Amino acid sequence: MSSQELVTLNVGGKIFTTRCSTIKQFPASRLTRMMEGTDQEFRMVGGQIFVDRDGVLFSFILDFLRTHQLLLPADFSDYLRLQREALFYELDPLVDLLNQEDRLLPRPALVEVQFLSRNTQAFFRVFGSCSKTIEMLTGRITVFVEQPSALPRSSNSFPPQMTLLPLPPQRPSYHDLVFRCGSDNTTDNQTGVRYVSIKPDNRKLANGTNVLGLLIDTLLMEGFHLVSSRTSSSEDKTECYSFERIKRPEALTMNKTLKPETTLSEQSQKKK
Repeated sequence: MSSQELVTLNVGGKIFTTRCSTIKQFPASRLTRMMEGTDQEFRMVGGQIFVDRDGVLFSFILDFLRTHQLLLPADFSDYLRLQREALFYELDPLVDLLNQEDRLLPRPALVEVQFLSRNTQAFFRVFGSCSKTIEMLTGRITVFVEQPSALPRSSNSFPPQMTLLPLPPQRPSYHDLVFRCGSDNTTDNQTGVRYVSIKPDNRKLANGTNVLGLLIDTLLMEGFHLVSSRTSSSEDKTECYSFERIKRPEALTMNKTLKPETTLSEQSQKKK
């Protein structure tokens, strides 16, 4: 690669080396005028173009020039300063993406697990700020209900043979689900047991404390972390566990009808 195809920039003391075509791909920007030597604010010092601007923020600008995408760290907060830099360099496509700040901001996903143990039964209710999290849990959780087997049996067999009927959790709304486990009394006064299984674990658990532990482990493996735990009521002693997961910001892609390289080619042909 010829040295003429590369350019070295000193932006606020930080050194960047890239292709000339990367810097010049937007003809209307100040960066193109900088490369052409028509903008007096940029000066050549020791074989490097010195730019008296923020070098840390320029790294995000250079990444945008290379990929045509804007992807910022989850803890990034200098949106106004980065927008100011984009305006200084007159990079209108980057300014347009930064105007979509609501899509760039990381948003936490919240989950609350309510757990109530009463006699031989345990009751669960899970609330989620993101319906996709609730859908994920619904697909993993199965409640198995004991029922007398429909198969013929000998008259002297006791206790009666039981089968397990799989059922999904109940969904009162898009943002919550409910289920229970343990022993209860059916309408015919026979004792039935509800078991809970949470994929990928294949165990069928009837003990509410064990189910709660497996549910918490599932949320932790999905990237949630426990924020707080409390007892919501002294009467029924419902335990509440709150979880949070920071959603990573998405990459925004520049909307363009023509590739910048094509534009530059057309301009050079016009000059010829």
